[in-house]
Amino acid sequence: MPEISLNEIEIATKTALERHGARSWIAAEVAKAVRKAEAVNNKICGLYYLESYCQQLRSGRVDGTVDPVVSRPRPGAVTVDAMYGFSQPAFSRGLPEAVAAARECGVASLAVAHAHTCTSLGYFTEQIARQGLIGLGMTNASPIVAPPGGKIRVIGTNPIAFSVPDGSGGLAMQFDQSTTTVALGKITMAKAAGEQIPEGWALDAEGQSTTDPEAALGGSLVSVGGYKGWGFGLMAEVLAAGMTGSVISRDVLPLKAPEGPPHDLGQYYLLIDPCTSPDFYERLGQIAAGIALDVGARMPGQGKTEQDPVQLERTVWDQTLALVGMQ
Repeated sequence: MPEISLNEIEIATKTALERHGARSWIAAEVAKAVRKAEAVNNKICGLYYLESYCQQLRSGRVDGTVDPVVSRPRPGAVTVDAMYGFSQPAFSRGLPEAVAAARECGVASLAVAHAHTCTSLGYFTEQIARQGLIGLGMTNASPIVAPPGGKIRVIGTNPIAFSVPDGSGGLAMQFDQSTTTVALGKITMAKAAGEQIPEGWALDAEGQSTTDPEAALGGSLVSVGGYKGWGFGLMAEVLAAGMTGSVISRDVLPLKAPEGPPHDLGQYYLLIDPCTSPDFYERLGQIAAGIALDVGARMPGQGKTEQDPVQLERTVWDQTLALVGMQ
């Protein structure tokens, strides 16, 4: 497998997006997210998505030319209309206003409306935490999850991400996870590789457990922890769709389909200023110390280091170069 530097990945991604119709600053924001995903081995949200981005720029499913519109309807509420464009530039435009609102009010919300899929949700909550604020984010996706005991898909994998600052510009903890046992991309990647999936990931169309990724894609994914994960998925659905005025999961077409209507997804974030509690960092340290009493135990997200260069599948890098126009 070739070893490719993060700079090469970011430049290639930006070039490919521009070549397929995105404005320079918009392509740059998306390329930063792809770079970060590859740096932490989040393959599903990295170059794996680049072909889809480019196809949908050409077909019009995503608009790579629009300027997001930022508003602040309440002192503690910031809204960004992505205008059916990428979520990364929309978040980038709204974050400074949301940070200012959180510092002013103690807590603020940032609603990103009518956006393309955000892929890695933790990419955004991490930016909130590096501003010294606690970040909680959620979004919805195309329907792939049925209620416990049911067969009809109602919600998507509907991830939740949570990032906590360490008080020194870094991260004390972070998790970014779907509310299903596994992300949908793991199923599609298994199908593409001709591999089976583990028992407990998914159900077929009849509601029976399956290890066949194709049957899983025709059925539904399993909520993590059963009805408990289902509740978290519904929470993400209500906030991501209801608080942004964006589409509900049942009306989202497959996210990587080359053509079709815009995704029209919503992402909803809460920004919390830990300085409203004088004891926050002391308590955070006590929690971390308690976890560290077990050898090898750690706060979520700790111990994760970025790789540069990274190893890529030859087919992935060849496809990237083709999108750039170098092959």
